[in-house]
Amino acid sequence: MNRARVLSHLLSRAPPGTPLAAARTFIYGGTRGKASAPPPPTALAAEPFLNGSSSNYVEEMYTAWLQDPKSVHQSWDTFFRNASAGAAPGTAYTAPPSLAEPTPHHVPLSSIAPAMATSPMVGDVQISDKVIDDHLAVQGIIRAYQIRGHSIASLDPLGINTVDPSQGRQLVVRNYMNRFSEEDMERSFKLPMSTYVGGKEGQLPLKEIIKRLENAYCRSIGVEFMFINSLEQCNWIRQKFESPGVMTMDSLEKRLLLARLTRSHGFEAFLARKFSSEKRFGLEGCEILIPAMKQVIDRSTSLGVESFVMGMPHRGRLNVLANVCRKPLEHIFTQFAGLESADEGSGDVKYHLGTYQERLNRVTNKNIRLAIVANPSHLEACDPVVQGKTRAEQFYHGDSEGKKVLSILLHGDAAFSGQGIVYETFHLSELPEYTTHGTIHIVVNNQIGFTTDPRMSRSSPYCTDVARVVNAPIFHVNADDPEAVMHVCNVAADWRSTFHKDVVIDLVCYRRNGHNEIDEPMFTQPLMYTRIRKLKPVIELYADKLINEGVVTPEEVKEVKDKYEKILETAFVEAKQETQVFNKHWIDSPWSGFFEGKDPLKISPTGVHEDTLKHIGKKFSSAPPNASDFVIHRGIQRILNSRMEMVESRTADWALGEAMAFGSLLKEGTHVRLSGQDVERGTFSHRHHVLHHQKAFRDTSVDKSQYNALANLYRDQAPYTVCNSSLSEYAVLGFELGFSMTNPNALVIWEAQFGDFNNTAQCIIDQFISSGQSKWIRQSGLVLLLPHGMEGMGPEHSSARLERFLQMTSDDPDVLPPFSDDFAIRQLSDINWIVANCSTPASYFHILRRQIALPFRKPLIIMTPKSLLRLPEARSSFDEMIEGTEFQRMYPEAGPASNNPANVKRLIFCSGRVYYDLVQARKEAGLEEKIAIARVEQIAPFPYDLVMKECAKYADAELVWSQEEHKNMGAWSYIQPRIATAMNHERHISSERVKIARDSEDQSWYEYWFPWFFPSSGPPEPESPAPSQVHVASKPKRPVRYAGRPVSASTATGNKKTHIRESKQLLEDSLAL
Repeated sequence: MNRARVLSHLLSRAPPGTPLAAARTFIYGGTRGKASAPPPPTALAAEPFLNGSSSNYVEEMYTAWLQDPKSVHQSWDTFFRNASAGAAPGTAYTAPPSLAEPTPHHVPLSSIAPAMATSPMVGDVQISDKVIDDHLAVQGIIRAYQIRGHSIASLDPLGINTVDPSQGRQLVVRNYMNRFSEEDMERSFKLPMSTYVGGKEGQLPLKEIIKRLENAYCRSIGVEFMFINSLEQCNWIRQKFESPGVMTMDSLEKRLLLARLTRSHGFEAFLARKFSSEKRFGLEGCEILIPAMKQVIDRSTSLGVESFVMGMPHRGRLNVLANVCRKPLEHIFTQFAGLESADEGSGDVKYHLGTYQERLNRVTNKNIRLAIVANPSHLEACDPVVQGKTRAEQFYHGDSEGKKVLSILLHGDAAFSGQGIVYETFHLSELPEYTTHGTIHIVVNNQIGFTTDPRMSRSSPYCTDVARVVNAPIFHVNADDPEAVMHVCNVAADWRSTFHKDVVIDLVCYRRNGHNEIDEPMFTQPLMYTRIRKLKPVIELYADKLINEGVVTPEEVKEVKDKYEKILETAFVEAKQETQVFNKHWIDSPWSGFFEGKDPLKISPTGVHEDTLKHIGKKFSSAPPNASDFVIHRGIQRILNSRMEMVESRTADWALGEAMAFGSLLKEGTHVRLSGQDVERGTFSHRHHVLHHQKAFRDTSVDKSQYNALANLYRDQAPYTVCNSSLSEYAVLGFELGFSMTNPNALVIWEAQFGDFNNTAQCIIDQFISSGQSKWIRQSGLVLLLPHGMEGMGPEHSSARLERFLQMTSDDPDVLPPFSDDFAIRQLSDINWIVANCSTPASYFHILRRQIALPFRKPLIIMTPKSLLRLPEARSSFDEMIEGTEFQRMYPEAGPASNNPANVKRLIFCSGRVYYDLVQARKEAGLEEKIAIARVEQIAPFPYDLVMKECAKYADAELVWSQEEHKNMGAWSYIQPRIATAMNHERHISSERVKIARDSEDQSWYEYWFPWFFPSSGPPEPESPAPSQVHVASKPKRPVRYAGRPVSASTATGNKKTHIRESKQLLEDSLAL
């Protein structure tokens, strides 16, 4: 192919119509015979470009030239003069001079034969096929090293996976070297523009070219980059690795590297001595990670980065906390002491904890912020969380290009190739609303996963091959060559700063101990660990190297080591004085000032002025202002018209209620972000927050023209972000969780396409959202919208698995919370998250606004509707959303049954969509006065007070819980024990506490009515409990009965007739008296 391109270029210099034989003469400068001077017209016929049609034209031109040379163009004058002077056929034409570079895929003829560069007549020089082929072969050799040089690089410190040197070159260059003899190795060749190995030299002997290529690509660094489809980026990488002397370090840089290695190694050695029986997942075998991270941070800081958000697995975490983030050492050491916690939370093991530090970078003399996100044992689970947190910091700091905030992700080799979340996270890297403008990935490549060899744990040659999907360059480096690692880190930081794209550093190292410090690796890897035990630590190897170079002395090496040892000992002594540990010391996302000056039990109003509702509703129902040529789809126009009618009638459906919640928060300065699959339109085509210009299909000049009404409500409003995500739940939910961690004054929402799909994000839900505050003192106001409802759509599009979220709530079903005037907000404060199944737009409106009105943050899980989105009965009046209104945790019966409670035979509690089915069936059965129906909007925390009040009102009614889910699913298993606790227990409060309440005249209705609900029937207690204690005794009273679908392994049937039959049976069981 290359030869064809060169020949094509050479042929292009021949005049058009040149026969093949004449073309060869033109290229190689062959001669046919000299023309006499002045040449007669018949002599010109020997010119190779002439044919039957052109010869007549040339003859006319020649005749004119003979009469007056100025009568023809200068090019013809030159041609005829050269021909008259005896120029060989094919050489008389002279191209005009040009300073332009050769066109793409062409090279100057002088590049093929350097000696020709000084030849006055190119056509006089003979160029053989071998000259061309040799130069093309040299270009092939250069390209081969750039493509495959990494495959024979000396990357493995153990020497196990190293290619035999005698075969290495052949694996790279293949048959390109077959044509060269030993003498050819001394021949000089012109260097093409695709390499930088020559530096300022334009040509080099073949032997030197190969030597420099091997130094660049086959020593301690292996570079994978030729798959990148950008010539600019490939040339940038070539220059960074091929330029002569590019890896040179001065003495100060080497001494700094030695000091950092000393700290990295010394920290692990100190912990091994002091806590020999403790698991700490140390960094032995990859101590270079600490200098590597610090070099990335130093270089990036010098390029303008101010904040670093990091995520990593447990191996090496303590060392990174100590030596990269500079976490106080005594805080780390106290984690080994087994002390009691002095503050809230259950805590986590020390090698899962995160932190946030602000410190001075002494190399660049700039202040920087460092955060390490807490991570569970799911090694890569924090990847999208880090990206979301990074994106949020960039967003709130106005860092639209990612120049000030950088994410760094650390990985293990087995997890990087084995866990799908890595792939999902990579695919967020270039999406407009998810990109962090480049992440630096560092792989601690132990060449083993727990006890599994790479050949058993991946199908790809490298653990890093997943990064190729986003054209991220991959720099493999031998971790026992510290200076090579530093160079790679500099290049990675420069790459990210230049191109704002991901880059991977693969630190090929080993694990000196087993999976943890008390594990025996020889059981499964005897060869590997036999070599490891014979291998010197990298600190010793590098210290010896610098001593031999004369950079440091043995005494200086010892002095650096002893100095850090003293620092560790001092911190260890201070840590022994501590008697408690503080979970708050490990917060990775502090919210400075958020909790200050707030009443922790006071919630701000959630109702808004009616004028605000109308303004938002009209804007949301209108076409773009001042854009008469914006063509709206006819179906969308009907929706907008319907919305405008609702606004004028002071009612709202689900989409309008949601828009009013968002818009009112935006008006108040709260950023709203809605993310998920198809959220711009909505899975059920109800939202339509982004309108698309329909002329895009006919006029490409306005393609992608869009309008977002909620982003254009007020001039001074907060930004509104609505973005369709990739088809991922795990990564996107993790991303939004990270986004919510950064700013508590933002409403961040993730919506599942169907509620069922949250199960592919179960790790984020279980390990982060439900337990994050307990483990890591990390609050989050993230909202999950999960479409839920048994509507005949089959087992995968019906249930959002409400039961799973309720099972993970942290409230005790057997304990009745103490009643007080702030009972509702205390419940919210004490629980780990809120679970709701809203049935009205007003309820949805208030609960969204309440997320921001709370003085703290809790995750909110909402079972959102499907058919209710358009159900006329499921609309709300503005009267339910204006000032003075609030979220209703439970809607009591408000129909005829409420007017005559004594006549009610059954009180049905339900939640969500099934309420409307029950109301319709009750009406058809004529039971509106005998059956009361109450709907629970907030399921967790359970509204004990409202349920008890409703039960007291209908004292003689049978209690029934009705749900559309199967009995082993839905809310039944959560509701049943809590209703039993409310109905079947009496609560004895000490007389002293009651007396205090009465004396203060602060008795609530709960305390007044409680004895009336549950009168005492047993003998008095022999001794009253202490004022701080509560005695709860079992007492059978009013059981609650279940009405709904029977147990099932599947969430729903896929058969329509079966679904209809089950729905009918559900209603009959619920209403049968």
